[in-house]
Amino acid sequence: MSQSTVAVIDYGMGNLHSVASALEHANDKVRVTVTGVAEEILAADRVVFPGVGGMRDCMAEIRRLGIDQLIAEAAATKPMLGICIGMQALMDHSEENGGVDCLGLFRGEVKFFGDPLLNKGQKLKVPHMGWNQVCQVGDHPLWKNIEQDSRFYFVHSYYVASLDRSLVAATTDYGVSFDAALSRENIFAVQFHPEKSSTAGLQLLSNFLAWDGQG
Repeated sequence: MSQSTVAVIDYGMGNLHSVASALEHANDKVRVTVTGVAEEILAADRVVFPGVGGMRDCMAEIRRLGIDQLIAEAAATKPMLGICIGMQALMDHSEENGGVDCLGLFRGEVKFFGDPLLNKGQKLKVPHMGWNQVCQVGDHPLWKNIEQDSRFYFVHSYYVASLDRSLVAATTDYGVSFDAALSRENIFAVQFHPEKSSTAGLQLLSNFLAWDGQG
């Protein structure tokens, strides 16, 4: 039987090798490739779409390199995991950088937490950085062996608000309740960084690497 492969999409934004290392740690029998090459991305069994940085720069590089078309094609055919900016880029539009049109694979907005961001009169720091509880919504294969309200690691100033609430797979509270994970068919996307989230994060990546794309 041929070795299972996963492509981590490289469009020049962020330390993608930390994601690749975590995937390899989660399942050492899977071959992980960090690549922006169309043939390698489309040939992989699974695709991871990560990212950090500003949305304007991310979307500019995604479009310049033709990654937008690759993501659309891969999202139609194989299991895909979006991480952080990778999740936000799947939405219709982001408020960041004065407003940026995104890929539109999911209906909804990416909104600024606000400054000041208040919770019961107390000011919260923006960006939201550190560990926070993730409340799972419904049952999904990627939550296998992950306890409800497990803590994951976040770093973000903007949050996803999905228009279709049936797609919400998890929420988190930080001054506001926001969508920490979305799921539709063979796509799963998370705002947190599983590669930085210790045992729960590695379990989610292991679950993804075993996932056949069925809900």
